[in-house]
Amino acid sequence: MDTQRSKRIRKPPQERRCEVLNAAVELISERGFNGMSVQDVADRVGISKQGVLRYVGSKDNMLAMVYHEYYNAVGSPEEFRASGLPGSGPGAMLFPAYLRFLVQCNAQRRMLVQLFSVLQVESFNPRHPLHEEFARRPEAIWQYYSGFAWDIPQRVGQWQDMRPLVRRAMEIMDGVQLRWLREPAIDLCEEWAAMEDLLFPLPLWEGYR
Repeated sequence: MDTQRSKRIRKPPQERRCEVLNAAVELISERGFNGMSVQDVADRVGISKQGVLRYVGSKDNMLAMVYHEYYNAVGSPEEFRASGLPGSGPGAMLFPAYLRFLVQCNAQRRMLVQLFSVLQVESFNPRHPLHEEFARRPEAIWQYYSGFAWDIPQRVGQWQDMRPLVRRAMEIMDGVQLRWLREPAIDLCEEWAAMEDLLFPLPLWEGYR
């Protein structure tokens, strides 16, 4: 009798699926997507390679599941609107307040931010499964954010006039997060507060932050 197999614990499918995806997050963060295999995930979870594939279908599909279900599932404008935090009021959401909320969410999920950063670099390769996803990401973010009612200063103009500023804000956020990952001693939220003063200066943004 295979004693290893007999000791294997049967778990509910949803619990096992979460274990598989959590292991994938850890491995991609440590080694990159190209540096890990389905077998590595199986070894970390303690099941067979076929067992992993039963939950994710393929390595590429596993990557898509991790990216969409884990990284993109937290810190959305919808979540901010439901938070009741200052600046989250329906019909008058404040964009700087939302970005502050997003940074605070990211500060609590270091491994996922690291996963995103690794995948972003890897995706420069046209053969990477998320190459097109990351290439379209700036436009997709703009279109997504444009679906919400943001309250901005009259002197700034209309929401459409915000496009260059939104792009810069997301690029700066990516850069600050990289520094945070390299130097754990820095406080991500404090660092973003300094960037916020540059992106949304007073008195122009007084009452809109």
